[in-house]
Amino acid sequence: MDSRVSGTASNGETKPVYPAMEKVEEDGTLERGHWNNKMEFVLSVAGEIIGLGNVWRFPYLCYKNGGEHCVEFQRTNGSLNVTSENATSPVIEFWERRVLKISDGIQHLGALRWELALCLLLAWVICYFCIWKGVKSTGKVVYFTATFPYLMLVVLLIRGVTLPGAVQGIQFYLYPNLTRLWDPQVWMDAGTQIIFSFAICVGCLTALSSYNKYHNNCYRDCMALCFLNSGTSFVAGFAIFSILGFMSQEQGVPISEVAESGPGLAFIAYPRAVVMLPFSPLWACCFFFMIILLGLDSQFVCVESLVTALVDMYPHVLRKKNRREILILGVSVISFLVGLVMVTEGGMYVFQLFDNYAASGMCLLFVAIFESLCVAWVYGAGRFYDNIEDMIGYRPWPLIKYCWLFFTPAVCTATFLFSLIKYTPLTYNKKYTYPWWGDALGWLLALSSMVCIPAWSFYKLSTLKGSFRERIRQLVCPAEELTQRNQAGPFAPATPRTSLLRLTELESHC
Repeated sequence: MDSRVSGTASNGETKPVYPAMEKVEEDGTLERGHWNNKMEFVLSVAGEIIGLGNVWRFPYLCYKNGGEHCVEFQRTNGSLNVTSENATSPVIEFWERRVLKISDGIQHLGALRWELALCLLLAWVICYFCIWKGVKSTGKVVYFTATFPYLMLVVLLIRGVTLPGAVQGIQFYLYPNLTRLWDPQVWMDAGTQIIFSFAICVGCLTALSSYNKYHNNCYRDCMALCFLNSGTSFVAGFAIFSILGFMSQEQGVPISEVAESGPGLAFIAYPRAVVMLPFSPLWACCFFFMIILLGLDSQFVCVESLVTALVDMYPHVLRKKNRREILILGVSVISFLVGLVMVTEGGMYVFQLFDNYAASGMCLLFVAIFESLCVAWVYGAGRFYDNIEDMIGYRPWPLIKYCWLFFTPAVCTATFLFSLIKYTPLTYNKKYTYPWWGDALGWLLALSSMVCIPAWSFYKLSTLKGSFRERIRQLVCPAEELTQRNQAGPFAPATPRTSLLRLTELESHC
């Protein structure tokens, strides 16, 4: 049977179109994929770094760490000011008592919430089919998943700022309690939010960028996406705090007490604005669809990054027909099973434990310290700076090199040590304090990733041959076969005369 399909050329003639086939390398492995265009890459990165961390975690941390401490607005009833101490809202009750059915502590996990478990299963099924064909499928999905949330955010912002009491909420947001700057937890949350929101130290940006062409302007992409990410968080803060101001006026309680400052803050404040819109059921569906898309974007990009790393490490095993799909299926199934504990009645406590210790916090700061030291002081800031110049065709802002060398490792180290010295046990909603074994479990989660760096270093030192000094030299010097594009020609070995890798004093030990 002829597999050709007729197509129309630009001159009107009909020509056969052959179905696309996966290219195979000489060693039998499939060819590594690449982005079809720049927009697919930009939207994929935007979908990863702009997610629940912007519309949920950033406002939640702002609320948690204190706004205007002297702003307390109370409802006036005639000539009396009546503060309802136990005031709550139907949204909060529905979230905690119907959706979560939250228990009284992590020691009481309770029954599995089957509605949430089915939603979790659906999320992983969608995630699998979004990325099972690699960047070819991922690049198409993000055209919708990365853009639709912005439409909903604009709608919520417009509705939020037009509600009564919104001005007070925005004042609470823009005029913070400056005395909280002495609290190390504030700096800890700020530093880890930057790392969490920008997906730093988790490998996602590296994996996505590896599908670009060599001369892609990574410097311009980095600056643009940083502004986009921070701007989205800032605008989301206006949306959520304008709604909190309205809820404060409605309930007659201070803004700092209008809702619990837990991970569910966005699921309490945003729906409150949605019900104030005309055709609220329609907007409610759109809002929660937006939340799903924000989570899915980050979810499938993280899985794609993990799978990319594994396939690149073992290409002769995993870069074969259908093996990548099986690997993604395995990752999805294991992740779903791990997530089941978070959809129990006490699952919110487990979720916050993961959020505070495993997904952010000290472990990411620890990794950031070693990454910055290795790039700037071991590989060499000058060498890395020259690599970027060779890629983009011009030298970036010189201050960046000194940030790699001094500012970034110093700030990360200071924040990490400060958080250790001033460590306080984890709490939920400022009321529930985790038991000692809950904090111990959190530290085990953090150490599970932190210990990999020194453990792998000792392993490599013990397996290499030669004297201790020779082994150190092998580990800290770039490989001799490292290739570098040269302005005079194609790929060539990195030699002192032909390479742009000019050695600096810091790198002369190699």
